[in-house]
Amino acid sequence: MTAYLLDTSVIIDVLNGKRNRDVLLKGLLSQGDLLACCPVNISEIYAGIWLKEEAATEAFLQSLDYYEITWNVAKRAGSLKRHYSKKGQTLSLPDTTIAAVALEYGLTLITDNLKHYPVPQLKLYPLQR
Repeated sequence: MTAYLLDTSVIIDVLNGKRNRDVLLKGLLSQGDLLACCPVNISEIYAGIWLKEEAATEAFLQSLDYYEITWNVAKRAGSLKRHYSKKGQTLSLPDTTIAAVALEYGLTLITDNLKHYPVPQLKLYPLQR
């Protein structure tokens, strides 16, 4: 069994019925894997949600395991952002926070934005755009 943290773009694709992401996730669930989200995903989704989509969106998000942003996660996210900034690579705080959640809880991140997650120790499930 693998626990997967979904990148926000993957959640958006599922909600919009794009790129067969729902088929992928159903397949993972049928294998006994877990699907998860974190506060950053929730915030990003609700920042762009249409009122008519709210019930279905809420139901989908509530179906996912939920991982909190703890003190250690927040510290790790800031450290990742600082580390990559010093190397000349600008990463967003939401992306470093998602990466930190995955690292802290030992989750594999499902993403189609590999350039947002250059962290070598991060376990990734890469998707095509």
